[in-house]
Amino acid sequence: MNWRKAIILAAALSAAGTLAVVPRALAQSFHTYRCGDGTQFIVAFYDCDTHAYVQIDGRAVTLTKRLVLSGSRYSGGGVTLGISKAAITVRHARRPVTACELI
Repeated sequence: MNWRKAIILAAALSAAGTLAVVPRALAQSFHTYRCGDGTQFIVAFYDCDTHAYVQIDGRAVTLTKRLVLSGSRYSGGGVTLGISKAAITVRHARRPVTACELI
């Protein structure tokens, strides 16, 4: 199993509450968000990796970091994640951008 599949598996296992079986070195930071439109998703970030790994709408998506002037933006697979001091936003499944909060 390559390392990307291992990371996506770790994100999926985290969603199921079974992160304890994943080595600590793989899991750097996992965050769960709830959005204004009812969307809920998990995002994982790893040291030495510029991608964000998202579990949204029942599927795992790898997002690539994009160049922005302020904050961070990740996109891929029809999902865009924006992170700034003011807000966390997500756009997916052809829905409009919606604000999210950490839960």
